[in-house]
Amino acid sequence: MYSFLCKIGEGIHVNANARIGMDALKTFGAMYELSQLSNGVTVATASMPHMSSVSLGVWVGVGGRFEPAEVSGISHFIEHMLFKGTRKRNAQQISESVEGVGGYLNAFTSEENTCFYAKACAARLPELWMVLSDMFLNSVFDATEIEKERNVIKEELAMYLDQPQHHVHELLNELMWPNQPLGRSLTGTVETLDGMSRKHLFEYLKQNYVGSTTLICVAGSVSHRDTVNLIAPLAKKLDLGRKPRFAPAHNDQESPRVRLFTKKTEQTQMVLGVRTFSRHDPQRYALRLLSTMLGENMSSRLFQVVREDHGLAYSIASSISFFDDTGDLTIGAGVETEKLPRALKLIIQELRRLCETKPPLAELRRARDYVIGQMEMSLENTENQMMYLGENLLGFGKVISPEEVKDKLFEVTPAQIRNLAERLCIPERLSLALVSPIKESKSSEKILRSIAA
Repeated sequence: MYSFLCKIGEGIHVNANARIGMDALKTFGAMYELSQLSNGVTVATASMPHMSSVSLGVWVGVGGRFEPAEVSGISHFIEHMLFKGTRKRNAQQISESVEGVGGYLNAFTSEENTCFYAKACAARLPELWMVLSDMFLNSVFDATEIEKERNVIKEELAMYLDQPQHHVHELLNELMWPNQPLGRSLTGTVETLDGMSRKHLFEYLKQNYVGSTTLICVAGSVSHRDTVNLIAPLAKKLDLGRKPRFAPAHNDQESPRVRLFTKKTEQTQMVLGVRTFSRHDPQRYALRLLSTMLGENMSSRLFQVVREDHGLAYSIASSISFFDDTGDLTIGAGVETEKLPRALKLIIQELRRLCETKPPLAELRRARDYVIGQMEMSLENTENQMMYLGENLLGFGKVISPEEVKDKLFEVTPAQIRNLAERLCIPERLSLALVSPIKESKSSEKILRSIAA
């Protein structure tokens, strides 16, 4: 999934087929510069001379939806293993090399990419790069460490299943994208984890962690030319390789879907999902504002109606996710089981209201200003600027200009919001997942179907 920074926007195109030498710079405005090495590795910098920190990210354009079913979770497994030792450093030395200079080190795996990143004082950039590049190029995948990490990931999987707020989103993904990678857990299953050998991990790494899929992003008080000179010698050790592909998302849904997982809990955790469109769709700007008005802050419609007016939930929120070929809008809440039908009715009522009536211009302005304000404040941080570069270059092949994002948001009209709601809030796009002590879902399904009335 892509952060709010990268869900919308037009921007500066990068020629994916270009082969730019390490000394050739491409400047886009005063802040962003890109170079591409001869083996396809892209180096991107965001110049923030007023900052004392630097954030470095090594990105790979491969994630959970690229995986065959039999090795589901392998990208996440590899992410873990890169922290477990290289030919030069053991696991403790990896963490000490970054934390010992006042920095921190982390990583994540998403559906369409993987990122390893570190942050420290700007003067420590060479040390951060030496550690991350060592992990990326020289990890040994020790057999003993693989077995230990296999058990660690199983515990991670069990932890998520024990958290209804997380589990319900996994159930929704399975419901919305059945029998396809987007519907699978990024951590895999106990069965797929047990089936992964050292050979599987190494072969997948060799095939996918290549120059054409690798992006190195740096944000902070840095010189682009110096950064490229620092990175190029080690980055060139990667072969060009081929960019992997994933199977496009498919859908044959014709009516609302409901998935119930019965579990003894104090609350019912629910998530209502609406299938939307890809991050390339020009309507993403209107959807960004629709979601904000619906449930992304305390002044949103759902927060005011469900929590403030009726006291049915402590937390209720909407969010959007975009992928290369599809996307979704979700509404999640935890409520007392007896109050679930009432809460669902109120949520559907607010969706209907969006379909039937244009939002007031003042409400649209507040939503727009909120999105712009959140984006601007986030981009003051070097880590977020690094994420901004990585997500957009891998997701769009562009460096997004925040000014262009603002312009597009200003173009959205109340009529566009209503028209979009009418298009999306239809029965064949709706799915409902529940983790609840109830033992049947007929009442919830009836309420969900009532939106068609």
